[in-house]
Amino acid sequence: MASKQATDFRAKSVDELGSQLVDLRKEQFNLRFQQAGGQLENTARVRQVRRDIARTKLILAEKQRAEA
Repeated sequence: MASKQATDFRAKSVDELGSQLVDLRKEQFNLRFQQAGGQLENTARVRQVRRDIARTKLILAEKQRAEA
């Protein structure tokens, strides 16, 4: 499943990846608040979002290096 996600990420443009990164960071922020307030139901989502952020940053860096 992870390899499928990586190919989905690679199919996106640099601008799309940048906006996705912003969205993921917002979600991470909201999840942290929910966790601190004891309202977080899906605790696995925190880990998933963190890994998606890392994956997005990696592919974004690869694409930027390829363009340069």
